[in-house]
Amino acid sequence: MHLFIGINGTVLAIDRNTGEIAWQKHLKGGDFVNVVLDGSELYAATKGRVYRLEPATGGIVWENSLAGMGWGLVSIASPPDGNAAAMRRKQQLDEEAPAAG
Repeated sequence: MHLFIGINGTVLAIDRNTGEIAWQKHLKGGDFVNVVLDGSELYAATKGRVYRLEPATGGIVWENSLAGMGWGLVSIASPPDGNAAAMRRKQQLDEEAPAAG
């Protein structure tokens, strides 16, 4: 499991056991980086852009430049339990589907 850090336009994944850097990804713009782990999904924002990153590798899944919004700081909010509630609801629907069919 990693600890995710945002600093100077870069997201770092640090191994929780060793403190070693597992990966680092420099993002466009380079400034303060807001990082949020929402369940198993990793998001980062810097210089008016939002990214979804692969937690295991740092690869960019998608990027949104928030066109027309400027280059300011971006804040990110997620549900208090991450996406756990949505995952529980999906599981419930999946379990109910065979009974309905």
